[in-house]
Amino acid sequence: MSSRKEQKEALRREREAREQAAQAAARRKQIVGYGVGGALALVALVIVVVVLAGGGGDGGGPGGGDLYPSGVGIPDPGPLSADVEAAAEAAGCVLQSNRAASRDHLDDQNATENYEQNPPTSGRHFAVPAPDGIYDEQPDKEDLVHTLEHGRVIVWFKPNLPADDRGKLKTLFDEDPFHLVLTPDETNMPYAVAATAWNAEPDPLGTGQLMGCKTFNDKVIDALRAFKDEHRDRGPEVVN
Repeated sequence: MSSRKEQKEALRREREAREQAAQAAARRKQIVGYGVGGALALVALVIVVVVLAGGGGDGGGPGGGDLYPSGVGIPDPGPLSADVEAAAEAAGCVLQSNRAASRDHLDDQNATENYEQNPPTSGRHFAVPAPDGIYDEQPDKEDLVHTLEHGRVIVWFKPNLPADDRGKLKTLFDEDPFHLVLTPDETNMPYAVAATAWNAEPDPLGTGQLMGCKTFNDKVIDALRAFKDEHRDRGPEVVN
C-alpha cells in the first residue's frame, strides 16, 4: 500500500494534469470561438433578453454570482500547502475529527438532522447529494453531507465575510475545482471559514474531518489547499 506522501504526490500530479487539460481546452475554445463569435453573440443577446424579461434567477445553485468578486489574487502555494497540520497551525485554524454515527438516508425530505459538528462532517443525509460547484446560497446541509460521503471537500464561509476575502475563496476554488464545493454557511458555524470532509476509515462508517478558522488571513488559503489535498476522494462512497 502506498504511503500518504506517495498519495499526495499522485494527487498533485493529477491536479497538474487537470490544469494542463483545462488550459488546452481553453485554447481550443478560443480558436473555435473566432469562427462562431457572431452566432454566440446573438445567442448571448437572446439570453440577456430572456433573463431580463423573467427577472433573473434566485441566486441559488452551482455557478456563483455577485457574492464572489472576480479577479482577486491569492498567494501561490507555499511550503506548508502539503502539510495540513502545519498549515492549519500557521493559519490559526483548528483540526477536529469525529467518528461517523450513520450513513443512512433520511426518508422524510422535510426532516432536519442535528449534526454533532458544525458545519457537519458526516451522518444521516438525504438521498440526493448536492452537486459539486460554487453556490450563492447554501444547499440543505443534509444534501451536503451526502456530497461529503461521495469524497468531496466542502469549503464554508460566513456570508458577512468581506468581499475581498470571498473573492479570494472563489479564486482558490477556480484554481482546482475538482470534487469541491464552495458555499456560504447557514448553520451558524463558529468560524469565519471552515472545510469539511468525510473519510472512509475506519469501516464501515468512517470519520468526519473539520478544519475551522476563526479569522481569515492569507495563510488560510494554504491551509485550505492542504486540507483539500489530504481529504479529497477519501470518502466512504467515492463517486466520480
